[in-house]
Amino acid sequence: MFNDIERKIIALVQGDMPVEKHPYRVIAGKVGTDEETVLSVLRNLNDRGIIRRFGATLRHQKTGFTANAMVAWCVDEERVEEVGKLMASFEQVSHCYRRNPAKDWPYNLYTMVHASDEVSCRNIAAAISEKTATEKYEILFSRKELKKTSMQYFGDDFSD
Repeated sequence: MFNDIERKIIALVQGDMPVEKHPYRVIAGKVGTDEETVLSVLRNLNDRGIIRRFGATLRHQKTGFTANAMVAWCVDEERVEEVGKLMASFEQVSHCYRRNPAKDWPYNLYTMVHASDEVSCRNIAAAISEKTATEKYEILFSRKELKKTSMQYFGDDFSD
């Protein structure tokens, strides 16, 4: 399914990206190619639907955010796209997902909110509620991080 260069590039981008001005150039050096080839391979993998997106993992404790909450929202299905975009526009929101509601849990849109304390999280949720005219929501505060890792599809034989 993958050629050798695709495997090498996937192995390198599945973990932490180099914190550099030109991270793809660093990856290219490890693979033994040039930056444009790395970008071309990634574009091709994206076009084929193999890579859907690149995501950043926020280590919120290291940035001064000591509170975070998953806010579950009950949004009319015909408004999910519109409301989701509005919610995602808040700088304190790092994730915004649509999920299927359950029998006893009617919430279908979820945001991850980061702030300096729980009161601020609640205030942000209230501001989101007001901006989106979405009144029914639940705030679920994180209490302890048990795991935060990226998926590993290939070994990192190609990295340092």
